[in-house]
Amino acid sequence: MSGIRQVRPPSGDDLDRAWAAVGGRLAPTPLVPTALAPGALLKLESFQPTGSFKVRGAIAALSALPAGVAAVTASAGNHALGMAHAAKATGRKVTVVVAETASPAKVSALRRFPVELVRHGPDFDAAEAHALELAGRDLVYVSAYNDTHVIAGQATIGRELDSQAAGPLTVVCGVGGGGLAAGLGLWAERRGDVRVVGVEAAASRGVSASVAAGHVVTVTVGETIADGLSGNIEPGCVTPSLISGRVRLASVTEPETREAMRWLFTRHGLVAEGAGAVGVAAVLAGKVEKTVGRLVVVLSGRNIAPAAYAEAVA
Repeated sequence: MSGIRQVRPPSGDDLDRAWAAVGGRLAPTPLVPTALAPGALLKLESFQPTGSFKVRGAIAALSALPAGVAAVTASAGNHALGMAHAAKATGRKVTVVVAETASPAKVSALRRFPVELVRHGPDFDAAEAHALELAGRDLVYVSAYNDTHVIAGQATIGRELDSQAAGPLTVVCGVGGGGLAAGLGLWAERRGDVRVVGVEAAASRGVSASVAAGHVVTVTVGETIADGLSGNIEPGCVTPSLISGRVRLASVTEPETREAMRWLFTRHGLVAEGAGAVGVAAVLAGKVEKTVGRLVVVLSGRNIAPAAYAEAVA
């Protein structure tokens, strides 16, 4: 598949349709108190049936497809699991492309679903390029982040917070491709009393670099335990423009992320993968400044190989 894909920003109607699709298939995730700050709360997306918030965008995207249309996607793992769960829930056919280096825990979980699994390339960028090639063969490509309906689906976290947490909020979330932050930024704009902070891994800052440049740029990506946030973003990606002006961006180091994973385990008994813990890491490291109202941190996922988790929290 050649050229730059044109992805439409979600409209208000898209957000409403996503809420109807997701709300009809997923129970609201818990919002629990935490000692991170006075009155602070954790939004436990790690309690989703696939262990990650990504299932929201997948359900919204597949629900929006015409009957009989098949989809293909690329993912570091959690979006793939979300697409697999959504495929079973909606009866859609889905092909999932993952890198050969994808998390063994996520690949093992993915094999339990009736999807076509393709392992291709040394990293997410190569897997994504291959999925885009397959999309030229009568399949609809559903990006993990650069997709109208996926972004709208991630915004449903905010719609749940509408009934769970009244009053002004500062919501902190992780940023990889930016779909979650973009969706929450659109929701916050509609609500009017919410500030959103997006947190990248310092080793992979493609979104913030693109926001700063005013267009998508390629950055050097280092190794990170937050593998779900790792990789460059698709040329022409819509998320930087949606994030710009709506979401404040920060980043955390590897030691800060590991400390957050340990903190969540020792203080709350919660398992978080690296990508799921970066919001907590930013708060613990003092990188979330001038909060508005109550602090809500999205614990976005729990899927990590046991050995990697044990090493991180030891």
